[in-house]
Amino acid sequence: MPTLAEQRTQIAPLLHTGSPADAFAAYYALYHDPRRTALFVHHASDGRADGFLVRAQTGLDLFRPVVVVRADSDSTAIELIRSGLIPNRPYYLVAPMALTGAVNRAVAITDAEVLCVYRLDPARFNPQINVLVVANPTPEGLPRFETSANGAVQTAAGVNWQTPHFAEVYVFTEAAARGKGWGKAVVSALAAELIKHKRTPLYVVNEQNSASISLATSVGFVDTGAREYSGQAVLRQ
Repeated sequence: MPTLAEQRTQIAPLLHTGSPADAFAAYYALYHDPRRTALFVHHASDGRADGFLVRAQTGLDLFRPVVVVRADSDSTAIELIRSGLIPNRPYYLVAPMALTGAVNRAVAITDAEVLCVYRLDPARFNPQINVLVVANPTPEGLPRFETSANGAVQTAAGVNWQTPHFAEVYVFTEAAARGKGWGKAVVSALAAELIKHKRTPLYVVNEQNSASISLATSVGFVDTGAREYSGQAVLRQ
């Protein structure tokens, strides 16, 4: 039985770690905490890896692991999903758009959405200085910036995950704080911090979320053209 480290070596050629399109998959497949990661590898007839599924327990939802699948064919994807998912258990599944048909045959999907991957363009990035923005790193040491009013956090921007190449940005804005530019301010501060540490900020957003896309583009994020299919998944019986 190969170790996780050996499996990661096997699948590394399937991922372009410097590409925004593969950044999410690369994080969970290659960098996520080994103690909370299970990797299932499919091999072609010549012995090379031609697909994988990673199942990762995260702190965001202890009861709904993240699942990422990559495969050269629908049949390989379906085989991996059936071997890697436990019946009757919910998952948050992410796959390339090319595998949408295979995913829908193997699992029942709810809350399906198409995710767009945006990348910060340094040429379009003009850091915003706002005295209301303060740094408040997470206990794990990840960067986080926020604004507060009356002792309560109004806006916050942080990092969902990071690799040596990329970091995915999230932003939260209270309803009462919208329209004041504070969301843009915290994202700008976070982006500047990530650039300082030589990581390219990524912004992943539902293709129909025009408000979030508008915020991202105002900071200097550009659409990479990469798309992923995601949703809440339960293995079909």
